[in-house]
Amino acid sequence: MIYLLLSILFSSGLFVIFKFFGIYKIDILKAIVVNYIIAFILGFLFSESKFSIAEVPNQPWFLGSIFLGILFVSIFFVMAITSQKNGVSVASVAGKMSVVIPVFFGIFLYNESFSFLKIIGIIIALIAVYLTSFKEEKSTLHKSTMLFPILLFLGSGIIDTVLKYLELNFVPQEDVSIFSGSLFGIAAFFGFIILLIQHIKQPSSFGIKNLVAGILLGIPNYFSIIFLIKSLQTKGFESSMLFTINNVGIVVLSTIFGVLLFKEHFSFKNKIGILLAIFGIILVAVS
Repeated sequence: MIYLLLSILFSSGLFVIFKFFGIYKIDILKAIVVNYIIAFILGFLFSESKFSIAEVPNQPWFLGSIFLGILFVSIFFVMAITSQKNGVSVASVAGKMSVVIPVFFGIFLYNESFSFLKIIGIIIALIAVYLTSFKEEKSTLHKSTMLFPILLFLGSGIIDTVLKYLELNFVPQEDVSIFSGSLFGIAAFFGFIILLIQHIKQPSSFGIKNLVAGILLGIPNYFSIIFLIKSLQTKGFESSMLFTINNVGIVVLSTIFGVLLFKEHFSFKNKIGILLAIFGIILVAVS
């Protein structure tokens, strides 16, 4: 349970950091590339397996890590854009409502428990996600900006689903850190290519603030994935239950951070959402 709680804490911090990116005019792509380089370094520093980087392509999870690495950098960029264009709450909802995708696959691919109580709990949790992130002011979800939340929803769900599949079939417990580091390294590589093309078209200095922002982002990003994978490897945790608790917990905590750090309005609907979130999590857990 401690791994799940830590994953929720670090993941919630990512949304807060993205909010500061907008405030301090951080170049998103540059910071994201640095972030993945830092996460890549941490992955190999904390690795329990003693094999060289040259051996990574021979691992059974390598092809899956390439797919996830590309998806990581793409969805991370979409998450940052969504946070800035549509707001932190919209990004949080779009990313975390995607829990229905891994839950669906968990039930039908891995024969996880399927009960009336669990279904009710998941539905209540999804309602809670919406209410917790509800804002009284006019919504910024115009047709021109709907694309990013939709992409974030689909991409986040696919990432969780593929991550579970690789963890279950190909990643031993001692390879978690090296596997995560490889994901981040691949994401950094593709992010760097995009950054290089962008620089050729429009040269610009990297900027020390983008470097610092990337370092600050990379540390919690690394630990959010590490603790999520370790949670998935904990016996007694079904992925449908874990992803529900994880995603709802992130929405609730990121909303609380928004209230405390950015003085965002905490409405009656937000309070009802948090109560429903707790109730929904309890139902899913006991089911």
